[in-house]
Amino acid sequence: MSLAPEDTAGAAPDEHTKDSLGIRALIFTRDRGIVVLWILLIIVFSIWASPFFAKWSNAVLIANAAALTAVYAAGVAAGAISGALDISLPGVAALAGVTCGWLLTHHVSVVVGIAVALLIGLAIGVVNGLITLRGFNPLIVTIGTLSATSGLAAVVAGGYTITGLNQLTFMGTRHYAGIPAPVWIVIALYIVLTVFLTQTRDGIRFMAVGGNKEAVRRSGIQSNRYRVLGFMISGFCAALGGLITTAVDTSANPAADPSIIFTALTAVALAGVALTGGRGSLPRVLVGALILATISNALTIKGIQPYWGTIVTGLLLLAALGMEKGVETSVERRLMAAAQATVHSGKK
Repeated sequence: MSLAPEDTAGAAPDEHTKDSLGIRALIFTRDRGIVVLWILLIIVFSIWASPFFAKWSNAVLIANAAALTAVYAAGVAAGAISGALDISLPGVAALAGVTCGWLLTHHVSVVVGIAVALLIGLAIGVVNGLITLRGFNPLIVTIGTLSATSGLAAVVAGGYTITGLNQLTFMGTRHYAGIPAPVWIVIALYIVLTVFLTQTRDGIRFMAVGGNKEAVRRSGIQSNRYRVLGFMISGFCAALGGLITTAVDTSANPAADPSIIFTALTAVALAGVALTGGRGSLPRVLVGALILATISNALTIKGIQPYWGTIVTGLLLLAALGMEKGVETSVERRLMAAAQATVHSGKK
């Protein structure tokens, strides 16, 4: 039995509503799924690792443990959003840390030492950006920078760890209102970068360059400027991370830690930041860093060996990438189907 015209007209809105709800659900999963995952992990671990996990003191420990990853992840995310993935962070962090440490041991003021370290990060970001603009692959460029800065860090420190750097405890081991200093630094960093990316004209252009730099260039916007800016933000965050590490350890180690880039990339990927540029949310990146710290903390409380945490994190990363790809494909397919349905209904 065929439907009457009025029945068909009544069925179409229902189908359209269903598709709209489906698309909204998929977009919610993509944009808010990581927050839901973190909440679920907290609930599960509060039961599994009771009574030690669900305590304020433990929450502070988790936040402090996530702080360093969050700083590096902010740099990786900012670079990736602008289409400039930077993996030189470990070397830049080591160089910034030992440079500040060397200056402090030579009786230079703390303010100058910190400023020089941060300027080094910015300068290396500019160098990376300018070389990349010559047509070189950003990945290869930053691998070269990683090697060069790691070597320079060893030269500055003479191959030895610089110890006794108690001048930086105010940004490392000290607590303010019961919260560790690194956590306050992360809060300030993420507020500034989030406001820049979402509330300023340059920030919106910055994200647009990562999405389609050619289209942005044709619109009259200097895309090269924003690509260099991406590397500068990444270099600044790397230097800041190196300073925090130095402050917490009260020593500066010239050896670049390769795990920095792994954990940062994991947090960024969990947050659904497109490594090809154009899309990403720093608050979600922060949640990604907190998820990694939460998993590690719960396993430690239960006395489980750390390598299991690495396994779980790797599997979680693969699952997040798979879900991201699946959600994107589903959204595109549904939007395409909705557009075709609109065209067909218009022809009728």
